Amino acid sequence: MNLNPFKKPSIIIVDDHLIFQQGLKAMITAEGIATVIGEASNGNEFIEILSHSKPDLVLMDIDMPQMNGMEATQKALDLIPDLKIIALTMFSDEDYYYKMIDLGVKGFVLKSTGINELEKAIHDVMKGETYFSNELLRRIIQNFGRNETKKTPEHNNLSEREIDVLKEICLGLTTDEIALKLNISPKTVKTHRSNLLEKTSSKNTATLILFALKNKIIEV
Repeated sequence: MNLNPFKKPSIIIVDDHLIFQQGLKAMITAEGIATVIGEASNGNEFIEILSHSKPDLVLMDIDMPQMNGMEATQKALDLIPDLKIIALTMFSDEDYYYKMIDLGVKGFVLKSTGINELEKAIHDVMKGETYFSNELLRRIIQNFGRNETKKTPEHNNLSEREIDVLKEICLGLTTDEIALKLNISPKTVKTHRSNLLEKTSSKNTATLILFALKNKIIEV
């Protein structure tokens, strides 16, 4: 799998485990997935790197000393609002998933994942999509099931067309692609998307996807 014909993105790896950090860099470089332009062991080092370079994408550990991934993400997006960030995560980081999404993280990849899935995540996020590790999504669904107290689905206030649009959003389709597939105008798609965000109290596409999973509108 190769990112061509897309331009090879420049990335920074932020992780406090040196062996993992170096191993990840070696794999990414060997596979030609991206150009690693910087490495940091904590948020402070990362923010210092951002003062003199602007990567296309950041692979961000969540649990780090001195400045953790959440604080580093917030500071980075204050400096570079369009910066794309993928969180490197473990199941134990679950309490931070939603906070990272609210901050603007575009993807989540488990540290135990293989290089092919990481490449797909980088590829999707660079295209403007959102990426979640399938294994991670299954864990989220399981927890939704354990914690669910409402018996009435929360999507009862969504129209059939809004649900149609939501399903296509979850598949990563663009506004124009959804419009073509559903035979409606791009303007109508945008209206449905705005209504979906409001009705589901979602802040972005990532939280819309979680809503769809929670309410079994889509399945992994």
